[in-house]
Amino acid sequence: MADEVVLLDFYASLFGMRVRISLAEKGVKYEYKEEDLRNKSQLLLQMNPVHKKIPVLIHNGKPVCESLIIVQYIDEVWKDKAPLLPSDPYQRAQARFWADYIDKKLNHAAMKIRLTKGEELVAAKKEFIEILKVLEGVLGDEPYFMGESFGFLDIALVTYYSWFHSYETLGNFSIEAECPKLISWAKRCMQKESVSKSLADPIKVYEYVVELKKWLGVE
Repeated sequence: MADEVVLLDFYASLFGMRVRISLAEKGVKYEYKEEDLRNKSQLLLQMNPVHKKIPVLIHNGKPVCESLIIVQYIDEVWKDKAPLLPSDPYQRAQARFWADYIDKKLNHAAMKIRLTKGEELVAAKKEFIEILKVLEGVLGDEPYFMGESFGFLDIALVTYYSWFHSYETLGNFSIEAECPKLISWAKRCMQKESVSKSLADPIKVYEYVVELKKWLGVE
């Protein structure tokens, strides 16, 4: 029996893009269902009753939630293509550690850039750049985060690239000026079809952010 794969997602979601890249890397065919985050579908509420968030991967009727968990699930289920996580246990632990760092630290600073102004925005921008510089240090001089092969940690971070234009515009700064190696890495990742076709258009993302700020009353 063929696998039935459905992805509940939102086009501008950093987290949904991770799943899209992973599915593309593994060559998995799936049905994409765009969610209206202000009017969530009954299917989403049924499949993720705890967090009620996208993305949700539904594999043969069973839901898997939270983007990093979904990426690891995809890696474990579809083993016929190159692995996304390193085979070495220590390297695998490191990849998971830094992916967790991205979700806890970078995402928090990025949200503050989107939702604050004045002195708070200046502080958020400083924090965001400092976190990116830490990640640039982790990358070092390697082509990808785990060396020669594109994988789990690259997927965890590269989706932010489609949001960089929004952060730079809102914060009036240049990420490339601060972290040139990281931008070179992002452009290298974008040469992969799995990435370029999965990432949302930066201009559309910015339009969404402007609309979101108006809706939240934080213009």
